[in-house]
Amino acid sequence: MSRFRSKFDGYKLLLALAAPALALIAAFLLSSLVIAATGKDPLHAFAVMIDFGSKSDSQVWIINKAIPYYLSAAAVAIGFRMNLFNIGVDGQYRVAAFFAAVVGGALSLPGILQIPVIIIVAMAVGAIWAGIAGVLKTTRGVSEVITTIMLNSIAGSLIGYFLSEDRLAVKDGNLFHTPNIPAAGHFFTIPTDPKPIYGTVLIAVVIGLAYWFVLGRTRFGFDLRAVGRSESAASASGVSVKRMVVTSMLLSGAVAGLVGMPTLLNESYNYGTDFPAGVGFTGIAIALLGRNHPIGMALAALLWGFLERTGIQLEFEEYAQEVVGVMQGVIVLSVVIAYEIVRRYGLRMQQRKVGEELSARARTDANDDTAEVSA
Repeated sequence: MSRFRSKFDGYKLLLALAAPALALIAAFLLSSLVIAATGKDPLHAFAVMIDFGSKSDSQVWIINKAIPYYLSAAAVAIGFRMNLFNIGVDGQYRVAAFFAAVVGGALSLPGILQIPVIIIVAMAVGAIWAGIAGVLKTTRGVSEVITTIMLNSIAGSLIGYFLSEDRLAVKDGNLFHTPNIPAAGHFFTIPTDPKPIYGTVLIAVVIGLAYWFVLGRTRFGFDLRAVGRSESAASASGVSVKRMVVTSMLLSGAVAGLVGMPTLLNESYNYGTDFPAGVGFTGIAIALLGRNHPIGMALAALLWGFLERTGIQLEFEEYAQEVVGVMQGVIVLSVVIAYEIVRRYGLRMQQRKVGEELSARARTDANDDTAEVSA
């Protein structure tokens, strides 16, 4: 039996490596076909991307871009592990960043207090905004997909209402933005040449470690994953499904509230009409691409930033600007389909191997019984 287990463990490792390899090959081939269909050389395109992405300024840009992408993916992944589709991360991080910027611009505290206050406000607002969807789901049975989409729209309208000169914003040329956060509220940067890396990368690291530990090493994480697998089975074991739904949405919203912090604390120092939007929807793709794993999502966020950065250079090489968007979609689809194919194949092989092992043991037992009767 131990030999069977060792063979099975090796087989599982082989399948784990086969899935990303299959996805990589499929994405490369499909992307090459798309580029070739535009009348351009795909190999030259990949060479340009690798060369431009390897430059030091591009690497810093990619890392800084990947920080909010990773935080957004982590927020989405918390819901995914619970079998919840929190499509409202976009609205949650924007409304959280807005009110955090308002509070940060109104206060003048030492940095050791100013920055934590801004971060706590952002997490609290994001949690409250996502918690609305959780409460509606558990009390009224409303799908979180519908409520979070509606809350995205409400968040945009709410920000638009307060982001005016006679309310919570100031006018700067043709733009409106919240009062600037004092220098004490600026997050540190990591000196690199030619531009620094945002210090908020540490926030992403902390969130990644917390995500890994809480969901994979605690009773709460086990209960969360159990509810995601089967609500009825989790309920029968004593887990409060409704409480887990609300808690998961609160955690997802709290992490979503951090998505705007790299921009707010390391770049703009205010919330204006030009504040980045759409990061929440990108997080959905990155969570799928990273298979809801903390390391996988980190690699996916860096890949996404790499594609966006090098896509700029491709335009200078007269490649169609839509090529990068198509490549991003192809990569996500390739990963999802490849993992599903490998999962189903592995399941069939596992069932076959278990069946063969049970049949072999049954034959052995039958032979032993026959030998005893003959004796």
